[in-house]
Amino acid sequence: MRTPRTLGCVLLGLGLLAAGCAGGEDRSGSVVVTTNILGDITREIVGELAEVTVLMPPGADPHSFAVSAREAATLEHADLVVANGLGLEEGVARHVEAAEETGVATVSVAEHVDPLDYSGGDSRGRPDPHFWTDPARVRAAVDVIAEQVVDHVGGIDAEAVRANARRYGRQLVDLDSWMSGRFAEIPAQRRTLVTNHHVFGYLAARYDFDVVGTVVPSGTTLASPSPADLAELADTIRAAGVPAIFTDSSQPDRLARVLADHVGVRVAVVPLFSESLTGPEGGAATYLELMRANTDAIVSGLARS
Repeated sequence: MRTPRTLGCVLLGLGLLAAGCAGGEDRSGSVVVTTNILGDITREIVGELAEVTVLMPPGADPHSFAVSAREAATLEHADLVVANGLGLEEGVARHVEAAEETGVATVSVAEHVDPLDYSGGDSRGRPDPHFWTDPARVRAAVDVIAEQVVDHVGGIDAEAVRANARRYGRQLVDLDSWMSGRFAEIPAQRRTLVTNHHVFGYLAARYDFDVVGTVVPSGTTLASPSPADLAELADTIRAAGVPAIFTDSSQPDRLARVLADHVGVRVAVVPLFSESLTGPEGGAATYLELMRANTDAIVSGLARS
């Protein structure tokens, strides 16, 4: 037989449980990530320890992607929001800021990995958000994300998170070493890049490439080149003897092909996975796959005779 005191405790417990469910404000164990590249990295760190929601689907352009009202609400009910930052998510940034204003913990990862400035085009001198093309900086990002998860995600197993981060960090070290070896196959005089827009500055700095130009002279896919921009770049390509133009696999390559036609020499147009992962069968379903596929494509495009 329950005593009045025991019965009171049971009823109190049930009342608290019901209140927690009815309130709809429980943020326990929830991480929301803006880009799918950071989403994959965050899932490697978190594993099954908490729910990770990624806003951008495979193939999304982070510059133009916009969230729905429901997705905006998801941001405001997270334990932690992981964003790239430095202006990459042009259509999502205000929602991340709104979530932060309501008290949600947020981290703009690019700000914490020693960001570089753009070295050319309309964006010259501004911070470049495309840090993930350098696996060494991604390794630093892993540590940043792991500590943010430990600090802000309710009930998380901190040691398990840090163990996951260490394991993934070792994979990134292996990736960096493998990329260095593959890029060594490219003759020094061919270590030049022409890309669709300014997205590979970190890769160039890490592995000693020279970005001689871009089809879109900007750090965003939302800009457009003028005929004068294309003519100037064509002259640069002819002078440098560039054998390939690298375009974003998720963006139309019409402008790159028009440019190749105007160069007057044989120039290949080679697709890369630059700002978004693919679906499972697309060839770049994870960050590690993306970087390996891009490395192989760059070597194939530049090392050929």
